[in-house]
Amino acid sequence: MTREDDKKTRPAAGGIDPGPELAAVFDDLETLLKNGDVIEVLTARGINASLALLAADALRAYLAGRKADAAEDFATVAEEIRGRLAASAEAPGSDDGSPGEPSRSNGRR
Repeated sequence: MTREDDKKTRPAAGGIDPGPELAAVFDDLETLLKNGDVIEVLTARGINASLALLAADALRAYLAGRKADAAEDFATVAEEIRGRLAASAEAPGSDDGSPGEPSRSNGRR
């Protein structure tokens, strides 16, 4: 490895840049969360795959230093989960894990 190659893999503050590895993990997670079989299992457990995708996007944004985007996405996820919990508490036996979209559009994909 040349000094020039070393500069490409190390951030200015030193250490190894985890960016490419994190991107690969999030890409795999996104693919998994878009898989119909996975969505079916999550829905059966009362977990909304669209919200899980938005939460993953929020974490991806935070780790990339896009804190305002992360905060907005995390707030949306938290609000949606709270709303679904409240709705399921009002209607016993119903757990809304439907694969509907979150209330805010996430056009950053």
